[in-house]
Amino acid sequence: MRIARFSIDGNVAFGAVEGDKPDELVLDIIKGIPFAEHELSGTKVPLSKVRLLPPVLPNKVVAFGRNYAQHARELGNEVPDAPFAFFKPSTSVIGSGDAIQYPSFSADLHHEAELAVVIGRMCREVPRERVQDVIFGYTCANDVTARDVQKREKQWARAKGFDTSCPLGPWVETGLDLATASDLTVQLTVNGEQRQLGRTSEMIHSIEDLIVNITEAMTLLPGDVVLTGTPAGVGPLTVGDEVAVTIEGIGTLTNKVVKRG
Repeated sequence: MRIARFSIDGNVAFGAVEGDKPDELVLDIIKGIPFAEHELSGTKVPLSKVRLLPPVLPNKVVAFGRNYAQHARELGNEVPDAPFAFFKPSTSVIGSGDAIQYPSFSADLHHEAELAVVIGRMCREVPRERVQDVIFGYTCANDVTARDVQKREKQWARAKGFDTSCPLGPWVETGLDLATASDLTVQLTVNGEQRQLGRTSEMIHSIEDLIVNITEAMTLLPGDVVLTGTPAGVGPLTVGDEVAVTIEGIGTLTNKVVKRG
């Protein structure tokens, strides 16, 4: 099931996305919230009539860096022996169709296409064999990075945590199991030109590795998001660019870069 979060006539709701053709998609409005007991209402609205919002509002976004060997090497970094985590704040999250605001303190903004794991239940110290049980679904992400700031500052808080630096969407796909999610095509285009192309099977540390690693240290809550790293091909974005992340079996996340007002 594809579950989207959207607004219509000033109201915010979740809905199940139905249909196959992009111009014929409809939302069956959900009664309740997806992380608790819920049911489909049978009330349907065309996707074209709503504004898509970030599919979840995470308490925290845990991101893992340098999890694809070629990406680590393209930036001149060592491949880490263990998962390498950092955070993006909830205020960095935007949805598909929202604008990425080019930060005033950077002159080298980069795209990073990533598979995002959405957590479905409160969990801590998750054993490897239980990782599937705590995953709600998967969505597309763009770990937008002020590369010059990242290189200049030892901590990545500003470089990767500025407002609008974490596009998520367009919805959460709940129908993928771990085996399927672990071998999906991830690609990114800028103005229609392909920049990144990889597969989640190229990850150094698997989805299970990442969930086990972070829950050893902290509790994850329903709606929290884990970013799993980006394949090679990261590169610059400029004002006016349209950047699209497409992940096999999930969908396409599209955002335009604008000057920060």
